[in-house]
Amino acid sequence: MTTLLVGAFLIVHGLLHPGVWTAPQQPGTAAPFAPGHSWVLAAVGVRPAPAWAAALVLAWYTAVVYAVAGTGVLAGADWWPTAALVAASSGLVLKAVWFDPWLSVGVLLDVGVITAVACSWPASVY
Repeated sequence: MTTLLVGAFLIVHGLLHPGVWTAPQQPGTAAPFAPGHSWVLAAVGVRPAPAWAAALVLAWYTAVVYAVAGTGVLAGADWWPTAALVAASSGLVLKAVWFDPWLSVGVLLDVGVITAVACSWPASVY
């Protein structure tokens, strides 16, 4: 049961990444955050459209690697912790470069994945 929960968590958490960056925004309404605005990229003169495209690419990359990690857990593969670390790290980069307080829960989840893998928790999936 734990294996199923961990695998499902990794897959679902990963799939939330592109969902956040592709959510439609209504003109004239305040969105929770602007996916085209990166404080890092804006500082070096990157316009919103390329910044949004870069965020989308990184969000999809994160989603795919999280899905691979979750599938690895479900399949009992030895390599899934490495995939989970790569996914969580890319998720943290995504949330740091496009930081908004609205993304704080995602930061905590990615840090939680890194901590769980570092501590080999839960032991039943290793």
